[in-house]
Amino acid sequence: MNSSTSHPVNLESVDASAQQDVNAIDLEASFSTLKQQYLTNKQPTLIERKTLLNSLKNALIENQQSLLVALNRDYGKRPDFDSLMADVLPSVQHLNYTLKHLKTWLKPERRSAGLLLAPSSIYVHKQSKGVVGVIVPWNFPVFLSIGPIATALAAGNKVMVKLSEYTPFTNQVLRKIFSSLSDSVTIIEGGPDVAAKFTQLPFEHVFFTGSTSVGRLVAKSCAERLIPNTLELGGKSPVVITPDSDLEKAADAIILGKSVNAGQICVAPDYVLVEQSQYLAFCQTYLERFAALYDIDKFNDEYGAVINLAQFERLQALLDDAKSKGARVLSPKGYEIDVQNRIMPPQLLVDVNEQMLACQSEIFGPVLPVIAYSELSEAINYINNKARPLALYIMSKDKLAINQILQQTHSGGVCINDTLMHVGADDAPFGGIGESGVGNYHGREGFETFCHKRTVLKTPLWLPRVKLILKFKGLAKSLLTKLFVR
Repeated sequence: MNSSTSHPVNLESVDASAQQDVNAIDLEASFSTLKQQYLTNKQPTLIERKTLLNSLKNALIENQQSLLVALNRDYGKRPDFDSLMADVLPSVQHLNYTLKHLKTWLKPERRSAGLLLAPSSIYVHKQSKGVVGVIVPWNFPVFLSIGPIATALAAGNKVMVKLSEYTPFTNQVLRKIFSSLSDSVTIIEGGPDVAAKFTQLPFEHVFFTGSTSVGRLVAKSCAERLIPNTLELGGKSPVVITPDSDLEKAADAIILGKSVNAGQICVAPDYVLVEQSQYLAFCQTYLERFAALYDIDKFNDEYGAVINLAQFERLQALLDDAKSKGARVLSPKGYEIDVQNRIMPPQLLVDVNEQMLACQSEIFGPVLPVIAYSELSEAINYINNKARPLALYIMSKDKLAINQILQQTHSGGVCINDTLMHVGADDAPFGGIGESGVGNYHGREGFETFCHKRTVLKTPLWLPRVKLILKFKGLAKSLLTKLFVR
C-alpha cells in the first residue's frame, strides 16, 4: 500500500473536545435527502457499484498515513502496527474481496419449482433494501465503518453512518475518504443524544457494532418500527488450554489477542481456563513471553494506550475490585501502569471468584483472569453457564478434546491455536449469538444481510393451471391429497 498521501487532512483544525449539538443536526432532512437519492436509482448496475467501491478503496489508500496519525492522536498513543493490522489492511482486503465476488453475488439464483408448481420457474433476486444506518464504535473506527458501508453499497443501498464521538481526528479523515461518495454516504457525528435520534430514523436496516447494553437499546428502538437489524456485540470470550497444549505458543497467541489495541477488541480473549497442573506454569510463561515479544526498550513505541480516562478508570476499578475480593495481580516485571498516559501492561488476575466484576462483565482491555479447572467438562460447564460469547479460543493438539469443546459449546466464532484471526476471514460469516450478537456480515452472508432476497415465480402464458384448478376443484383436491398428503 502507498505510504503517503498527496492531500493530507489538516488535523490541527479538529477540536477533539467539540461535540455537535443534536439540535444543529437535522437528521430527518439528511435522511430524506439520502432516501430521495436512493429512489432515483433503486438498483444500481454492477459497474456503478464497482465504481463506488473503487473510489472508496483509492481514497482509503491515499489517506492511510493521515489515518495512522489521526488514530494515534485519538488514542493518545496507538502504534502504527495496530492501526495497519486491525483497521487499514482489513478494510482494503475487504474491498478487494467484495469487488472480486460482487458479480457472482448479484446473479439471480435458480431454485426448484417442485412438482406442484412445474413448469413454472423460480429465481431468487437480491434486491437492495434502501437507506441503511450504520453505527460505528471507537475501538476500530476505520474497519468497523468501511466494512459494513462497503458491503451495504455493494448491495445497492445508500448509507447513513454515525461515527463515534471519541475519535474526532479519525472522523475528520473518514469524512474526506467518503467525500467522493456524498450521494451515497452521509456522515453523522455527535454524542449519545445524536445516537438516540439516529436509531429512530426510518431506516430499512440498522447495523450496530458496540456493547451488549447499548445493543439492547438499538434492538428495542428498531423493534418499535419493525426495522431489521444486525448487532455485532461482544461478551466474555474464553480461552481453553488443554493439558497437551504448547504453553509458549498458547501464550503468544493470547498475547496477540490481548495486546493489539491494548485488548480493546470485541473478540479479545476475556479469560483463560487452564488445567490445574499447568496453572502457575501458564502464568509464568505468559509474563515471560510478553517481555520477549514487547521488549521493554521498545515498549513505549509498540504498545498502545487505553482510549480515554473513563475507560482507563473502568479497568482500574476492575483490578481494585478483584484485589479487594481476594485476587492477586501478576504483571511482567519492570512494566508499570502509566496513569498519566493511560498505558496498562498485561494484568493477570489469579485466585479469582465469581463475585468479582472482572468475572461478570466484558473486560475490553489488558486485564486477564486465569481460572483453573480439573476436568475438561468443568471448563465446558463454566463457559456454558455464561452468556454465549462472540469468540471461543481453543489451545490444543488433542483432536478429541477439540471436538468435545466444539460439540458442547456455543460461540459466534472459533479459533484453534490462534486468536482474532477469524475476523479476517473474508469468505466466511462473522457474527455473534445470543448476547454477543444478532446476524452476521463478511462474505456472501454479509452481502445478503444488506439485501432483500426476493422470490420471483414465472409461469408460461400457455399453461392453463389456474383455470384447471378452479374448474376441477374436487378432482384437484383428490389428486393433491393422494400425491402430497401422505
